[in-house]
Amino acid sequence: MFNLGKPKFRVKRWSQNYAPNPAMLRLVLEHEGFRVSQWGDSPGAVFPNYKHPKLQSHWVVSGALEFTINNEIFTLEAGDRSFLDAQTYQSMRVVSEDFAIYLVGEKIDK
Repeated sequence: MFNLGKPKFRVKRWSQNYAPNPAMLRLVLEHEGFRVSQWGDSPGAVFPNYKHPKLQSHWVVSGALEFTINNEIFTLEAGDRSFLDAQTYQSMRVVSEDFAIYLVGEKIDK
């Protein structure tokens, strides 16, 4: 089946029996060729529709984030990871009652 221009957004759910470790997650992202930054936002924080020029991956360390892409809603909790095509419009908000900490990886050109 053809993609017909709809951007891809994929979520990989955390399946480990232990809490995510931000240092280890950062190492995985860097090994995969991402430039990584760590973010933290308060409950209710909102980031309206925006896009990035390169493939992105968000990896939630704690709290919960809700992404809206093409009118579909995806919620990521601690340990969950997203993959988002370049040039894809997204909005995001913190939906947990606690502060959300997450890593954002942007693919580095080689």
